[in-house]
Amino acid sequence: MTSGERERYSRQILFREIGEQGQERLLASQAVIVGCGALGSLQAMALARAGVGRLYIIDRDFVEPSNLQRQFLFEESDAADALPKAAAAERRLRRMNSGIEIHGIIADLDASNAEELLDGAQVILDGTDNFETRYLINDFSVSRGTPWIYGAAVASYGLTMPVMPGRTACLRCVYPEPPSGAQPTCDTVGVLNALTAAIASLQVVDAVKILSGRCDAVIPRITTIDVWSGAIRQVDQPARDPDCPTCALRNFVHLAGGTRAPVSLCGRNAVQIHAAARPLNLAELQTRLNPLGEVRANEFALRFVRAPYEMTIFPDGRAIIKGTSDPGVARSLYAQYVGN
Repeated sequence: MTSGERERYSRQILFREIGEQGQERLLASQAVIVGCGALGSLQAMALARAGVGRLYIIDRDFVEPSNLQRQFLFEESDAADALPKAAAAERRLRRMNSGIEIHGIIADLDASNAEELLDGAQVILDGTDNFETRYLINDFSVSRGTPWIYGAAVASYGLTMPVMPGRTACLRCVYPEPPSGAQPTCDTVGVLNALTAAIASLQVVDAVKILSGRCDAVIPRITTIDVWSGAIRQVDQPARDPDCPTCALRNFVHLAGGTRAPVSLCGRNAVQIHAAARPLNLAELQTRLNPLGEVRANEFALRFVRAPYEMTIFPDGRAIIKGTSDPGVARSLYAQYVGN
């Protein structure tokens, strides 16, 4: 550790549970954050300031005005430019800490890229909004023995739980199936920024314990918080399920994956389209679409508006189509304006 690093992280080093040795471990560590929304943006900011040496941020989405109420990394200019969250986060975090590696990855984590994008992580933090991706992270975590920190927040209520493979229950032990029926989302019932900050902070503390070499300090429990009522509850995690398909039988069905079908985005009236192995030249696409509607483009994405629909198209061929939750309609629009 340099003298400059000792000064920068001095207050963290003075905390005896971390100390100089723990700080050196942090500076040599690697963390991956999946999702850079309300939880992930605060996780990224806190871990960058704490001196995590290599920080990877994976997110498929772009910044919108409605994000600014709770996603602390982003500014109005990011929303105006519709910047991908991963790119905006990398840019902002580099200005906060130039002494660490920060990699913003504009991608949708799925079975086809999980091994590549999560490889090397010493801890994975959950900033996602759906159980499909969480089960995928859980599969990878158990298969590699990599700890991950589950978190969720909506309205004024949230929870977090560490998963330490071989020591604690995994996500499938606790939730064998995703919650059934219509579930509340931030788009239907709202969310308080104090809640997302609280849940993300608890996730960060467990991550710092792991990365600084203090895995023994991670307590296997589920913490729930309602910031409006002030209720905080902690219960021990259940025991590992001896019949769990993931951590007992080691059947990693989510990691095995399959074809990537169009998927409706939670509460967004939007559908994500994948086009496997289909890189796009956004400049050429902009020229082709200019006569057909409003087009704005930057190095990261192209936004095409043809009322009542809005398409955000990425260089890898992926697109988010707003204005419909019907995958069939979204697929048709993609074929019409981008191609089959």
